[in-house]
Amino acid sequence: MLFLRDNQLFPPVEQTDKNGILAFSMNLELPRLIEAYTKGIFPWYNSDEPVIWWSPDPRMVLFSKDLKVSKSMKQVFRKQMFTFTINKNFSEVIKACREIPRVGQDGTWISDEIIEKYIQLHQLGLANSVEVWNDKKELVGGLYGVKINRVFCGESMFAKESNASKAGFIWFVQKFKDKIDIIDCQIYTKHLASLGAKLIPREKYLSYL
Repeated sequence: MLFLRDNQLFPPVEQTDKNGILAFSMNLELPRLIEAYTKGIFPWYNSDEPVIWWSPDPRMVLFSKDLKVSKSMKQVFRKQMFTFTINKNFSEVIKACREIPRVGQDGTWISDEIIEKYIQLHQLGLANSVEVWNDKKELVGGLYGVKINRVFCGESMFAKESNASKAGFIWFVQKFKDKIDIIDCQIYTKHLASLGAKLIPREKYLSYL
């Protein structure tokens, strides 16, 4: 695993270890973060660790055309339980993603540094958020990620009410299916697989970038 010095470029992603780790650095520099996404690399690390850069093979992705919507979720949409917006409150979404408790996780990887840099990406028009609101106009769910060409690299989501984040994800994929071919889900989870995501070779994923 390579240690990246200031302004040093990433090595080829083929140099990742068996877990998908490519390199590490001491700082999360904005130019490097932008470079990472264009090369199929993303940061994932705890706040007390160096910045760890990943590019797993295979890659978990959802092709927009393969989205699966369960009967229960179709019922949620029929009842119009939520309304949805894009980029209405990016900072609140990413902060909520940090604060929401998650089963099996102690703490969060979304540090102050992560929040600062992704807000900057948002200000540059590279990062986007989806907000989910209930009938009281309260923010109850959402997600954020980075868009590169016709690929949306999903980073995190949160829900304060049942089905809120899943509804936001489904709404986003359906609304932008003509502009986004692939949702990058990074690594396998049963939840993502239930929505139609699957593992593909990293080389194939990179071709979409």
